[in-house]
Amino acid sequence: MLGIIDYGMGNLYSLRKALERLEVRCQIVSDADRLADCHGLILPGVGAFGDAMKNIRQAGLDQALKEYTENGGPLLGICLGMQLLFDHSEEHGSHQGLGLLPGNVIRFSGDYKIPHMGWNQLLLKTDDHPLLNGVKNGDYVYFVHSYHVKPANPANLLAVTDYHQEVTAVVGGGQVFGTQFHPEKSGQAGMRMLANFVRLCEGVLT
Repeated sequence: MLGIIDYGMGNLYSLRKALERLEVRCQIVSDADRLADCHGLILPGVGAFGDAMKNIRQAGLDQALKEYTENGGPLLGICLGMQLLFDHSEEHGSHQGLGLLPGNVIRFSGDYKIPHMGWNQLLLKTDDHPLLNGVKNGDYVYFVHSYHVKPANPANLLAVTDYHQEVTAVVGGGQVFGTQFHPEKSGQAGMRMLANFVRLCEGVLT
């Protein structure tokens, strides 16, 4: 069973529908005690980093997610959910993240349109990662974000996109993964990545 984490700030419906199209058994989970029952977890997110972490902490999900990943459980963060995986964000102040991957979240800065919104190309940093199996260099995916991740460990950077600079698009370290874009809204490339994550979660496919 795949778990979609509900902490009050995620677009759960479209993600759940995408997983149903892949014929994946999934459930919405908000109770920290239920995480261990899932063969894989997805952490979605829409909104502000600080508010998201506040909700996560109040629900006791921060420690539960750390324990889950320390025990080898696969976790995929999407959009804000990817940013929450990292150490720190400067969005509307200074906020500590989950610290599952090293790095910081910073605001786009420059004389160009913010947020970065719409379809943009993936530029792969590796061609042999299981999360990117079947994904092609140059595939288009759908972004909506005003802040972006600066990973501290280059090995965690799996793919980037170009938006007036190199922008982190896909990350991975151990069994912790993230996409800055919304795979459930990103056509075939996005669905392929969701399917790849499901394959990494033993026992999830029906």
